[in-house]
Amino acid sequence: MNNIFRLVTKKALVLALITMCMSCSKMLDVKSTRLVTDKDYWSSVEDARSSLIGVYGLTRAALTDNAAFWMYGEFRKGDFLPTSRADLKAVVNNELNVSFPQLQSLKSWRRFYAAINAANLFIERSGDIPAKDAYYTALNHQLDVAQARALRAFLYFYIVRIWGDVPLIVSSYDGQFPQLPRTPQAKVLDFAEKELIAAAKDLPFIYNSTDPQSPGFYFNQGYSFWAGTLFNKISAYAVLSHIAAWQQHYTDVMSYTRFILDNYTRADASFTPETDILCASDSGFFARRGPSQILNFSFDYLNAEGITAGHLEEYTLAQPITSNQLPAMYIPRDSILKYFEWNGDERFSIDLTTGYPLTTYYFSNYTTNTPVFSKIKVIEDGKADKGTFRLYNGTMMFSRLEELALLRAEAATVLNDPNEATQWLSTVMVSRGIVSPSFKGKDLLVEIFKERRRELMGEGWRWYDQVRFARLRPGSSELGPLLRNGGIYWPIADEVLSANHQLVQNAYWNK
Repeated sequence: MNNIFRLVTKKALVLALITMCMSCSKMLDVKSTRLVTDKDYWSSVEDARSSLIGVYGLTRAALTDNAAFWMYGEFRKGDFLPTSRADLKAVVNNELNVSFPQLQSLKSWRRFYAAINAANLFIERSGDIPAKDAYYTALNHQLDVAQARALRAFLYFYIVRIWGDVPLIVSSYDGQFPQLPRTPQAKVLDFAEKELIAAAKDLPFIYNSTDPQSPGFYFNQGYSFWAGTLFNKISAYAVLSHIAAWQQHYTDVMSYTRFILDNYTRADASFTPETDILCASDSGFFARRGPSQILNFSFDYLNAEGITAGHLEEYTLAQPITSNQLPAMYIPRDSILKYFEWNGDERFSIDLTTGYPLTTYYFSNYTTNTPVFSKIKVIEDGKADKGTFRLYNGTMMFSRLEELALLRAEAATVLNDPNEATQWLSTVMVSRGIVSPSFKGKDLLVEIFKERRRELMGEGWRWYDQVRFARLRPGSSELGPLLRNGGIYWPIADEVLSANHQLVQNAYWNK
């Protein structure tokens, strides 16, 4: 979230961590202790800013805890294989009931509900501030609440994809987590969709004075400060598109992606047609926050951010990029050759004149037994590995325009519009050096998911794409049995179940 975290005052941070961090654990039996009371806190524009940024911060923390974003979306039955670690092997093989500490943490949804509770609290209490601080205008409050509602909706969509039915909680709680049963996921997703549609009406395309729904200098900062950081109309519609796709409401996917593709330039977003710009370690797409990173949680080095653990790069990088002898996770050479089957593909293809890879954009050390996935390789400033204490600074984002173009192609194929589907599929492939791709005699839906596999590798989509494909083609996917018996969802942590006796375990994991 760039250096907005440094704007969070001490008292607001204390409130965010103590008041907002509700979860299904025994710690909630302890009476809450606050350094700042509700009466004193919800009084100023600084309180509003601190609390809203706290929601963003808790969301990002939930996604990076134990590399959750990649464990859930990329590694589970994905293309990456572990070199040695048994816990990573368990994730890849969908053996999620084993007792490794990392898996135990990943089975708990408490960190996501901490962020949801923070959003609930902001929505309930921020309305007290305008009457106490004239600098916190009605427009500011409307915009801030819209962001909190959008973040809450995104979080609910995210946990539904992981656990299926989850408790729907729309009020804040201080102390004991409410004893509520799991809500059917269709109802949760309906809530999230309605919230995003409502929030999108109050969100700007861009946070500067050119947008009538933006207050100009938002919290006294200009566009360059907020670019690629906050929820806007485009990011709201991106989440809406995926909520619809997850439910196989492909007519809605077409409507939502149409809005994005008609309006993305108003948000200063753009496609990334140069593969070198996509993959450059020091100045590329993943190295810097920006408006094209749709719903982005950045770790921008220039703004003194980074993490030592919890990022994809921690698992995938090794020599010659870092001093690690082997990556913890890698994609075998035969798999790479299978996935990247088009001549001239700049991401990876074999140069027919030399027999060696055309580029090292996606993979380094290809000729070894453990090729290094080098698409995302932003360590600190991205220029060189500076030792064993590494700050990983690659951005973590929900979507980008290439991803949404391929999602639209998927929807168009399902709705029997092959011309539209081919247009967007070809657009992405041509931008990666594949000249005049032809799909004659091929299954267009299969080709779209193959391209998603290539283009979005390492970006947290592989598992969710497999689930969507299995729903569309249950007879052509190895996930078919898991889909039929609920095995696509994670088990719920024992600590969560023991703290709320109205919850029941996902039946697949009771075996």
